Amino acid sequence: MTFINEYFLRARATPEQMDFLWAQGWRHFGEYFFRYSVGSQWGDAKTVIPLRVDLTKFVLSRSQKRIIAKNRDARVVICDTFIDEAKEDLFERHRYRFKDNVPDSIYSFLSGEPAATPCRNQEICVYDGDELVAASFLDIGRAATSAVYAIFDPDESDRSLGIFTMLEAIRYSQELNCCYYYPGYAYREPSVYDYKKNFHGLEYFDWEDAWRPFPRGGR
Repeated sequence: MTFINEYFLRARATPEQMDFLWAQGWRHFGEYFFRYSVGSQWGDAKTVIPLRVDLTKFVLSRSQKRIIAKNRDARVVICDTFIDEAKEDLFERHRYRFKDNVPDSIYSFLSGEPAATPCRNQEICVYDGDELVAASFLDIGRAATSAVYAIFDPDESDRSLGIFTMLEAIRYSQELNCCYYYPGYAYREPSVYDYKKNFHGLEYFDWEDAWRPFPRGGR
């Protein structure tokens, strides 16, 4: 496999440019764009695999239908991203789930103007009554969307809110008539990111300019 470790800074990118970058395995946090083929978790080297969902091939699995049913009482609001006290408080509760690479701030992932820099970004917020229990931040391209980061209340873990917001992102991407949804990187080896691998229509980037079907193991 080709070894890649590249980055650049960019304050603005068009929807078409974002589509092109995602298709080449690029991601970004704020204005920092990056792609790398080898990562690490708890000191172990891992093979990075960029993922995307072909939205024409996506269908809900049985377990995903159960997650949607479990969240039928939730209220979902989608709008241009803005960071307020409720989201910062939710981020603080969410970040203490991590034992490795604990993020410092929500602005480690989003710019100071997240709705427009470096590209259009929208938030998918989930409410239990008036309480914010999850938020996912989604880049909007011309023919694709891409997840930047997601946070949820650890006390609501029974709802599987991380997967639920991914399913909402897929549904919204289909409403936008997009072709692909990029859920981010995972590792070829088993890891905490394996939840990203259980979607119909999933593909992975081979770091040689080709996207290939990913063998799906979920139900």
